[in-house]
Amino acid sequence: MNSYETVFILTPVLSEEQAKEAVQAFESKVKELGGKVNHSESWGLRKMAYPIQKKSTGFYFLTDFAAPGEAIAELEVMFKRDERVMRFLTVRMDKDHVAYAEKRRARLGKAKKPAEAEA
Repeated sequence: MNSYETVFILTPVLSEEQAKEAVQAFESKVKELGGKVNHSESWGLRKMAYPIQKKSTGFYFLTDFAAPGEAIAELEVMFKRDERVMRFLTVRMDKDHVAYAEKRRARLGKAKKPAEAEA
């Protein structure tokens, strides 16, 4: 199995529950195709560099997963058919990219812990 990273942008007219539902649908499709989701991250509502479908903002999500190579074509078809998805990009991760992603997750995990202690 290969490691992949997908960033996708959902339309801003969705509620938070609908956005989570779209992410869960993607993750369940990865599992259905024989893959495993390693990490999923919401970047929240962000302003885009240029309008897409007459919208200037969107919900950004990053998902790191391992899956067989044949699964990517099916996942991309799912993204293209889903009207909630405005853009997506899937990248195959090499060993250096995987190591960087693990370090980044560890750094983010450490950064969030003190904030949780304050709450």
